[in-house]
Amino acid sequence: MRNSYVCEGSNRAQPPPLIPKASSFSSAPPPLGLHHPPSSSSSSSTEARTAEALRVHSLAEKRRRERINTHLSTLRQMIPNANKMDKASLLTQVIQHLRELKQKAMDVSINSAVPSEVNHVRVESSSSSVGEEGIQIKATLCCDDRPELFSDLLRAFRSLRLTVLRAELTSVGGRTQNVFTLSKKDGNRSMGVSSLMESLKQLLARVACEEGNRPSDLTAKGQRCRQF
Repeated sequence: MRNSYVCEGSNRAQPPPLIPKASSFSSAPPPLGLHHPPSSSSSSSTEARTAEALRVHSLAEKRRRERINTHLSTLRQMIPNANKMDKASLLTQVIQHLRELKQKAMDVSINSAVPSEVNHVRVESSSSSVGEEGIQIKATLCCDDRPELFSDLLRAFRSLRLTVLRAELTSVGGRTQNVFTLSKKDGNRSMGVSSLMESLKQLLARVACEEGNRPSDLTAKGQRCRQF
């Protein structure tokens, strides 16, 4: 019995040794720092694109500076003694010059003898002091031309005891502009200059904006025209 037991134990099959599979080694990522460097062709392409972008940007910046210098040169020709000015001083002078031109254009438009398309009344004192001829006032009226306009204006002046010293009348295309130099000899004994000018302005506004009506019949509706 003992011998058979030993025999059976010596003939027992031994398990095969464990050998790792090849796939387990290939699936692991490579150690850090062992990555393959990019190819030389990819690096050259990136550098070429960067160089091209810099070249395009440089050309665009050059054109921009050339345009600015051209505009500045044009502005220097418009402003007197501007050759030695820096850019900031030149732009300041240009802005001031444009403002002056705009003001001159407005003055010419207001004082132009050609009637405008908009009704307007302008009343200003031509003499701040009261002398031998009394108060002098300059009144400008622009409106549609009509046969009874001049008689309406004279009636309005008489209502304020104003005397016409000078009259300039211009009519173009159914529009008329009338410029009167008026005086009031008793101005120092009646209403003041400012009150007289305001009354005249309101009365002329009604004459200008209400066609076919007499000054005594006009309502406040006529005050819609421009007053200066």
